[in-house]
Amino acid sequence: MARQQEIVIVGAGPAGIFAALALSEAGGAHVRVFEKGPDIDERLANSHGRGRARDPNWLLSGWGGAGAFSDGKLTLSPEVGGQLAAYLSHREVEALLADVDQMWLRFGAPAELYGADEEAMSVLARRATRADLEFIPARIRHLGTDRCPVVLREMRRALGPNVEVHANEEVLHVTVENGKLAGVETASGDHHPADYVILAPGREGSRWFAEEGARLGLSRVDNPVDVGVRVEVPAEVMADITSVAYESKLICYPKTFDDRVRTFCMCPYGEVVKEYSEGIVTVNGHSYADKRTSNTNFALLVTTRFTEPFHEPIAYGRYLASLANLISDGVICQRLGDLRSGRRSTAERITRGLVQPTLTSATPGDLSFVLPHRYLSGILETLEALDRFAPGVGSRHTLLYGVEVKFYSARPKLSACLETEVANLFAVGDGAGVTRGLMQASASGVLAGREIAKRLGAAR
Repeated sequence: MARQQEIVIVGAGPAGIFAALALSEAGGAHVRVFEKGPDIDERLANSHGRGRARDPNWLLSGWGGAGAFSDGKLTLSPEVGGQLAAYLSHREVEALLADVDQMWLRFGAPAELYGADEEAMSVLARRATRADLEFIPARIRHLGTDRCPVVLREMRRALGPNVEVHANEEVLHVTVENGKLAGVETASGDHHPADYVILAPGREGSRWFAEEGARLGLSRVDNPVDVGVRVEVPAEVMADITSVAYESKLICYPKTFDDRVRTFCMCPYGEVVKEYSEGIVTVNGHSYADKRTSNTNFALLVTTRFTEPFHEPIAYGRYLASLANLISDGVICQRLGDLRSGRRSTAERITRGLVQPTLTSATPGDLSFVLPHRYLSGILETLEALDRFAPGVGSRHTLLYGVEVKFYSARPKLSACLETEVANLFAVGDGAGVTRGLMQASASGVLAGREIAKRLGAAR
């Protein structure tokens, strides 16, 4: 009788979960999922509700990864949320996303789809063009931070008997013997043999992935650094846009430095929140399915590609975030008018402003002590363009929170099925630098899972 094939998945964020679901449906192999954080029920039992973990380390780690307490946007357009189009044709990415969309719907994602009205989206595109902005149309489902854990719990329950989940068990190393994949080694000192390994470390594991890739000698392509601020405005300022598109994907190339500045993670009627990553505090945003604030927030991120010999985008982003942590309790809040006037914001100025902060623990201060002039210049010029697109965004009362950083690992050289240079070792999701959002992360996991299932079927 042939030995049953062993598959290990490292990480239980969206990429790892969907790889497990694909392999669970295929059957024919024993699958073990290793996650350094807690399982979903433990995460929820130790949360404040509304997607806030008591232990900051659990915000990004555990079943569901960062997606468990995220805003829960499922973006169905191939142009948004990752690099899958670098490995597959546009048609193949569309088909894969459609399959993954059906999986999300099966587990409880809402049927409502934003961005499907082509005429209304064309109107927004024309408005953006007149404001010197590029508008990227995208169809989006919104789960909401409160609904994400419910959907993820259903996925956990749907796994078949051939899938074991090992929560609170960290993988330290991938083992290779005589040039051939052998398995993984965990923090407890155990070695788990594997015929196939899928690395899905998530954003929390991006630094680990970069170090492990270097140790294994994997070729890599450095991803850019995305650094910026989170902008908060009255919800009415963006209401006619968010009611159609929910999240506006806008790109600006400010004239001073011509860097790419983009909006990201728009949260209509949402709140600004802190995010924790290995001792560094950054800023993020949430929206809920059944709760509204009077504000809308979104990130403005400046994309920077460095030249040789720079190879440390994660370290650079962490350094900038650490400066904000050094002079505040983690997150700085500043009125746009104060930044333009070259003065720090005070609690008194913010209190008498027209926009009241939803992140009340943020420290009033001056972002110019943290962000380089080049970044601030690009952000200010983009806000001017956004004010032409949505009058009111450029108000002196608009609030800016910093620092927001997206940690994307260096992307390894991968095949069309996301296999690394080590045979049978796959890399998927945000932490591997392949994707930048829930939907493409999920799709990358399915892509790798299906490829392994196909190989197992051919071997039987």
